[in-house]
Amino acid sequence: MDRVSNFNKKIKTSYTTKGESIYLGAGILDGEIIAAAEVNLSLKMMNRHGLIAGATGTGKTRTLQLIAEQLSDAGVPVFMLDVKGDLSGLNQAGFTNPKIEERATALNINYSPSGFPVELYSLSGKKGAQMRASVLEFGPVLLSKILGLNETQSGVMAVIFKYADDNKLQLVDLDDLKKVISYLSSGPGAAEIKESYGSISGSTSGTILRKIVTIEQQGLSQIFGEKSFDIQDMFSRVDGKGVISLLNISDVQNQPVLFSTFLLSLLAEIFYTMPEAGDIEKPKLVFFFDEAHLLFKDSQKAFLEQIETIIRLIRSKGIGVFFCTQSPMDVPDTVLGQLGNRVQHALRAFTPNDVEALKKTVNTYPRSEFYEIDRVLTSLGTGQALITVLNEKGIPTEVVATHLIPPRAIMGPMSEADCDTLMQSSSLYQKYQEVIDPISAYDILTQRINEKMAADEEIKEQEMENRPSSRVEKSTFEKVINAPITRQIGTAIVRGLFGMLTGKKPRVRY
Repeated sequence: MDRVSNFNKKIKTSYTTKGESIYLGAGILDGEIIAAAEVNLSLKMMNRHGLIAGATGTGKTRTLQLIAEQLSDAGVPVFMLDVKGDLSGLNQAGFTNPKIEERATALNINYSPSGFPVELYSLSGKKGAQMRASVLEFGPVLLSKILGLNETQSGVMAVIFKYADDNKLQLVDLDDLKKVISYLSSGPGAAEIKESYGSISGSTSGTILRKIVTIEQQGLSQIFGEKSFDIQDMFSRVDGKGVISLLNISDVQNQPVLFSTFLLSLLAEIFYTMPEAGDIEKPKLVFFFDEAHLLFKDSQKAFLEQIETIIRLIRSKGIGVFFCTQSPMDVPDTVLGQLGNRVQHALRAFTPNDVEALKKTVNTYPRSEFYEIDRVLTSLGTGQALITVLNEKGIPTEVVATHLIPPRAIMGPMSEADCDTLMQSSSLYQKYQEVIDPISAYDILTQRINEKMAADEEIKEQEMENRPSSRVEKSTFEKVINAPITRQIGTAIVRGLFGMLTGKKPRVRY
């Protein structure tokens, strides 16, 4: 058997599926595209999670798009982070051009442009339906990450949440959180918390409060509150197609920790609320976590452990998670080991750090009789990737350099007018326009403080009334001495004596 036939046979054996699958493209051997060597990703294995990696400009975003399109066609809802605001074009059918026709011909497919149902979301509320969550839903670990707290401060945050939970104080927005912190550090609750939870130092509480104010000054406080986002809205379908939910963060790109942590909070909410799904033929939802390196950078142990736990267990809920980043080294080993499906675009080797990252990436791939992995990774063109996934039995497939299919929707943003029309016509946009201000920690503690102040004032007044009088009836001599006329006479005498001693006449008032 010649080399091409052997390659074709092994790729077909690895990537042919009995159930539904996503067609990614065709294998490349010695620089030639082998159209018959089809590379498919089983929908059944999509909840085994995945990684899409590659240097800037190598086509990661378009890979996200083509996978999202086919998931939608299969009736699987998708949630994606739209970093630059250029994925909204998924809602409209694309256009043919010579490059797309060339790619379609090479893959021996018919290119059929198509649009897909899209829902636009935003953390600012300006570019889509307002996504928000209560402070309580974030929890102390994620909130500590957002605020950039150290371990000591994070421990205090955990105490604050424990106190709020024990005392049924609902933490909805940042005003609630600030009120509880002030109440427990310098207010009436300081003595109360000292006995059961330990005291909170003024410096620690002051630092936390300043970091909260910074978030408010940046105009991002609106993501904390009610109505909080209902995760069931991510599982919608339109005419049998899964809805592609896009979170546009183009206007908050300078707050990477905030939006990456918010995404994790959504995953956590899904994990804790969704029922067990067992072994299903296709996922209930696929969650694409773009700019994943921002999530892991400078993260504390507790935070990383929470991520690891969620990723390990959420697949049993029928949820697939794909991390998208520039290098596999951006993802901790404990998480990377759980990502069964790998789509690796080209890597650069310009600097010593690049070379080191390339070596580590090569070591994560199984050996191949058809490729030198390091050479392939540095020579892949735009729209090409090195792929290995899990087959329907959960076994890693043959490593294959793949010429990817082109997306069928517009590869770029919709016009501003079309985005506004889509946004305004959305029932979810109208739903999350509503702001709810429930009775929460701020209201309860304010009332408690006011009641205590009133009670203290009443006690003080009662003490004043009950205090025995210390005044003694003045004697006749004291009355005479203190009488106004007596004081006037005394003053005149003193002035007269002063004049006699100095030779000056006293001033006379007329």
